[in-house]
Amino acid sequence: MTEQQLADFLATPRIATLVTLEPDGAPTALAIWFEWDGTRARAFTSRRSPKLDRIRADPRVCLAVAEPVGVPEAWVSIEGTAEVLPEGAMDLARRLAPRYYAPEKAADALARWEKMADDWVVLEITPRRIRSLAPG
Repeated sequence: MTEQQLADFLATPRIATLVTLEPDGAPTALAIWFEWDGTRARAFTSRRSPKLDRIRADPRVCLAVAEPVGVPEAWVSIEGTAEVLPEGAMDLARRLAPRYYAPEKAADALARWEKMADDWVVLEITPRRIRSLAPG
């Protein structure tokens, strides 16, 4: 992908797969929401999430984003390191919820999340390598 194709692809709401490493080196993958700012990817999660323990033990991660079946193949893989940031999670949640949920569901989710705002942290992924495939 060109830089513009990459930016456009990652600006479109898609579920990403975050891969973290278990203590024995085994990969663990889970689906997450994310935001790309042109240099870093960010997601939010609970302070109690097991993925935080894995990231603190080994910050190497991979974030993979792909088109669904039925459209021309396109994907982005962001390999790098993740850092846990204690601030900014609710701001990120407020940006992401309307991208991933219908308006009413986003408002309901945000109202619940605001009540536990101190429970959220940001995962910030700094790329070491970005690989991609453009459609066609």
